[in-house]
Amino acid sequence: MRATVSIENTNVRLHLLGPVRVERDGADLPLGSARRTAVLCVLALRTGHRVSREQLVAALWGEDAPASAIGNIYTYVSALRHMLEPDRGRWAGGQILSSGGGTYQLHLPPEAVDAIRFETLREAARRHRADGNTVAELATVESALGLWHGEALTGVPGPFAEAQRVRLAELRFATTERYAALLVGQGRHEEAAAVLRRLVEAYPDRAHLRVMLADVRQTSSHGPGQGQDAGAPAGARPVAGTADGTATTTRSGGAALVGRDAELCRLRRATAEAALGRGRSVLVSGAPGLGKSALLATAMSAAAPGHYRVGWAVGDEVTRSSPLGTLAECLESVLGEDSTRRLIDRFPASAHQVPGQAVAEVVDLVCQAARATPLGLVIDDLHWSDPATLRVWAELSGRVAELPLLLVATVRPGASDRTVPSVDEVVRLTPLDVTAATAVVRASAPQPPEAEHLTWILAEAGGHPGYLRQLAAGTAATSSFDALSAMIEAHLAPFTEETRRSLRAIAFLSAYELRAPGTQPAGATPAELGAVTGRTPDDLDRTLAPALADEVLAVEGDRLVFRHRIVARTLHEATPVALRITLHRSYAERLVAARAPVEQVVAQLLVGEVPLVGRAGAWLVENVEALVDRAPATAIAVLRQAHAQHALDPAQRLRLTAWLARMLLRQQQVATAEAGWVAARTSDPDLRGEMHWVAAHTHERRGEFESAAEIAHTALRERRITPEWMHRLRVLLARVRPHLPGQATEPHLPRSTALDGGNSPS
Repeated sequence: MRATVSIENTNVRLHLLGPVRVERDGADLPLGSARRTAVLCVLALRTGHRVSREQLVAALWGEDAPASAIGNIYTYVSALRHMLEPDRGRWAGGQILSSGGGTYQLHLPPEAVDAIRFETLREAARRHRADGNTVAELATVESALGLWHGEALTGVPGPFAEAQRVRLAELRFATTERYAALLVGQGRHEEAAAVLRRLVEAYPDRAHLRVMLADVRQTSSHGPGQGQDAGAPAGARPVAGTADGTATTTRSGGAALVGRDAELCRLRRATAEAALGRGRSVLVSGAPGLGKSALLATAMSAAAPGHYRVGWAVGDEVTRSSPLGTLAECLESVLGEDSTRRLIDRFPASAHQVPGQAVAEVVDLVCQAARATPLGLVIDDLHWSDPATLRVWAELSGRVAELPLLLVATVRPGASDRTVPSVDEVVRLTPLDVTAATAVVRASAPQPPEAEHLTWILAEAGGHPGYLRQLAAGTAATSSFDALSAMIEAHLAPFTEETRRSLRAIAFLSAYELRAPGTQPAGATPAELGAVTGRTPDDLDRTLAPALADEVLAVEGDRLVFRHRIVARTLHEATPVALRITLHRSYAERLVAARAPVEQVVAQLLVGEVPLVGRAGAWLVENVEALVDRAPATAIAVLRQAHAQHALDPAQRLRLTAWLARMLLRQQQVATAEAGWVAARTSDPDLRGEMHWVAAHTHERRGEFESAAEIAHTALRERRITPEWMHRLRVLLARVRPHLPGQATEPHLPRSTALDGGNSPS
């Protein structure tokens, strides 16, 4: 039941924006295990709301919860109650953490949780901005950023924590960008440059940050008051937007874009034609990180004449919640802040209610402004815009041909058709070709990469500029992993948790392929994916449609493959080791149940380094013959792993090691150690004889004739092998005899051994 005691003045504080801490009366409380901390984080971010046990299980383990999950939740909550309220009686109801009806609820005021306080301050800052009070906005933004002490929910496991880390990191990014813009507005250019430098280091793939930094440096060098708004001197134009839509300016033509000459030409031509009165609507489509923002910044900054006005905005989760919120950022520099505010006031409070008359008024005012002066409106990530913005944009797209008006928007590939139904031109960014990709790597690497490493980078990135830069920034395959992982997380963040889980499953199914050098795509068949996820083909079609539309995945033959191998690799390697082993074991068992080919099952055992004990070991023994016939190289790898595992059942280990010796011999590799190990331990005379022969024959193939003869002699003397193998060893002796020291007809053998071998063919 819900606690009835008010705790508005509680002295408990939760710190989630960094390493997780719980503080009471200024002293830190012991948190305990990582999963107990994860439960606390879920409840803290939902403080005041009930959270069911099932929701907690999903938050901690996703779809791979252990059988003990519900019991574990009881244990974690009990420990948290004792920590939060140590003086509470055993049977007394919780005041801070209550339960009832299979749910739990944390009762804390919002200001007691720093993550909630951060979002509250962000909203307060936006209200100050709407009121035109930039001094109060700056102070509020500073307070919000001061709550951070590292990565949110540092080290906390589970899908919920992963999603919250991405969400909060993006909000922090947008707030920091706005902070830099406010510092510029206050004339504090050096402070703004320091903030932007840190952002550029943390987000090297976001090209507009470099443009902002360059502009702030140049503005600082020319003195205050230059190039900060639409009234800046000729030659200074808005070219990039911050995450919350703040326009910045540059006097340069933008950095050169490698491999994008054709696309740049098309946009510059459209800009020049619009300035002459022939407007058009252009959509720039491409997956995240392919350089859409950098392309717009370069194209729009260099080609327009001095009297050409450009308004910029960036669609995001904040602006889409307000009517005309996204487009307002563009229009403020064109119509002025007062006129734009009057337009916004015509819309209802809900961004999803779009009255036709209000849309028509906005369209008419934009058209009038364009007739007065050639106009360009640019929206980055148009697919994140509010419905009113999309309606106005669609209406304007139908009128541009008769106006000096250029509309340019960027969208993710899957959002092209549903965002703006009709445009004049679509500029589609695709991955870079090998020549351009190589140029990006050479420009980004701290030193020229070795040929082998360059080949690896090109294969992993698949022409993606952002991934190329991140991989080139280091000197080894694992360099810049944290930054790369954060980039990929951000690219996948718009997908549902269900889609991201399916992508991770494909990455796990293809993880064995990622170990091998080469350029083959990483992927899996729908049948394999259905087997490990338990989803029907229709479910998978629905779940993966966004990833296919956004070109994260592609279909090649009967396989779903990642367009960029590094995405699959990162999804796999970013998963904690213990969870990786659990998932690979689970996938192997599900593939067995689905009667998948034996090599697919073994790939999961291998890449997950799953201990081959219990059912896994028994299954491998039963299926080893099929495996060696279908996939010899995979067989050798898993048999080596089995031989190295001392916890494996001795009989199973012996049998699998014997198969390893046979396979090594077949592949013309050295099998002496493995064969000798089996021969020394088996009580089966047939197997002992075979292993002696394998060891001797290995030496024979390598020209080590004395060693081969010694093994054969020893086995024949012991007489603990079957007649068949005695005969084969005698034949082997006959072959190696001419190569032994001494007279060919009188080999160095004890007399008894020579007599034993007298019936061998010579």
